[in-house]
Amino acid sequence: MVKNISSKFIINGGNPLHGSHFSPGNKNAALPMIAAALMADGVVELTNLPIIRDVQVMLTLAEELGAKVNLDCVARKVVIDPTTLKTDTLPQELCSKIRTSILFAGALISRSERVVISPPGGDVIGLRRLDTHFDGFKRLGMEIPENIPFEFRRKGRLHGAKILLDEASVTATENLVMAAVKAEGHTVLFNTACEPHVVNLCNMLNGMGARITGVGTNRLEIDGVERLHGGSFRIMPDYIESASFIAAAAATRGSIKIENTEEEDFLVLQRPFSRLGVQWTRDENGVLTFDSSQCELRISNDVSGAIAKIDDGIWPAVPSDLLSVLIVLATQVDGIVLFFEKMFESRLYFIDNLIGMGAHIVQCDPHRIVVHGSGKNSLKSTHMLSPDIRAGMALVLAGLCAKGTTYIGNAESIDRGYESLEKSLSDLGADIKREIISE
Repeated sequence: MVKNISSKFIINGGNPLHGSHFSPGNKNAALPMIAAALMADGVVELTNLPIIRDVQVMLTLAEELGAKVNLDCVARKVVIDPTTLKTDTLPQELCSKIRTSILFAGALISRSERVVISPPGGDVIGLRRLDTHFDGFKRLGMEIPENIPFEFRRKGRLHGAKILLDEASVTATENLVMAAVKAEGHTVLFNTACEPHVVNLCNMLNGMGARITGVGTNRLEIDGVERLHGGSFRIMPDYIESASFIAAAAATRGSIKIENTEEEDFLVLQRPFSRLGVQWTRDENGVLTFDSSQCELRISNDVSGAIAKIDDGIWPAVPSDLLSVLIVLATQVDGIVLFFEKMFESRLYFIDNLIGMGAHIVQCDPHRIVVHGSGKNSLKSTHMLSPDIRAGMALVLAGLCAKGTTYIGNAESIDRGYESLEKSLSDLGADIKREIISE
């Protein structure tokens, strides 16, 4: 299902983006929901599925475990039958391709007394600890020997516990919730992540027969059940993907309509965008409309006159995944802004590429940069490599704004989070194409 392809994007910048874009399913919701589907004793259907590389890897892992997977790319849905699972060991090669392979630990431990998973891969954006996962698993009664590949064991059913997560990790929250829903007794999880995709997973599990309360807060209570049944569940829209396209339309002085959006998500996202002068409207059908001609794209200072600051954090703070495209957008509007990346120490390493394109950026340290925006088309074209999903999308955005032709290698890394990116941007008027280097 997953092909190894090397490719690059070739972008002739300067075209404003105009048109409509449909927000696909949320990557960060789809991946844990695929893992959770293996907990059912019947067939699970997931709709509004994003057709991206990370989803393909997760589905391939499910197949390697023995599940029957029927993927319909046109209908954007997958049907997973977990009743045919035949192994409890995940292959190292596939685990190394994706961070969320670790989520099969929480999902599978209720079915098997032993689960073996190699260390997960994913983007290298800084230290991404697994301690929160492991500490919580042990509190639920799991044994985890200190060896690699990771081995998760249980004797009898897991038992409920009160667990304080040492950080509000999204994947740790998801893993512990999945492990706890079939544990015996009552579990309380404190300091849990409450991102919308965590809510999507919890609602799915409740729809399968789990008993989770406090959904959407940082305290979850779970009464264990003996079984979960199948069902059909819709994956929420991807607000990071949609916001990336809004940033692209704003930076190129265009306009865009985004279909399939959730109101609460964009209430959160409006805060950082408004600091950069980006305003939008949203109707009762979930269609969001942005038009740069109706906005003054200028960075607004604090009330005291101090330089504006945009920093990320756990929800409902600015998502770390959004920071990269916001930085590129800031280079294309007037004013000065400080970006403070608090979550990952390597997230901002792609900034060197922007400085090489002529962006007025001062990197203070690994976590802080100051951007002096100087208006549209202030960047020049260059050759670059995409380091990860979000930085890669930011570099594409920079290429759309730059004068001349920009080449971005390792384009397949961006495919892990963005569906048919060159087609979506071309439909909006961008001059972008993909060139296959090797296959």
